[in-house]
Amino acid sequence: MKSEDTPFEGGPMDGRVLPVLLGITGHPPKTYRIPVPDPDGGPPTVLVYRRVPRGPGKVGLTNRWKYAYAPEGAPTRRLNWPWSKPDVTKPDATPPGKRDDADG
Repeated sequence: MKSEDTPFEGGPMDGRVLPVLLGITGHPPKTYRIPVPDPDGGPPTVLVYRRVPRGPGKVGLTNRWKYAYAPEGAPTRRLNWPWSKPDVTKPDATPPGKRDDADG
């Protein structure tokens, strides 16, 4: 498995560089979670970092990555199915704010 030394910015890991395993595409994961054990023996605190572009690479062809601290945690993921998008071309049968006969 290939790994790449990736810098971390912000939060408790600011300024550190860790080797991060690369995926099949050659990119590190979009989010990186670091569990920090609680000194009192409670549940561990999880630090969340998001992958952001580091800047242009050599000759502008390759893009290197770094991780930025995300204090709000990982974003919630929603499945993006093409059939679940609202159809913008068809107007609603009932305009907003008006009652339909089916509503009673």
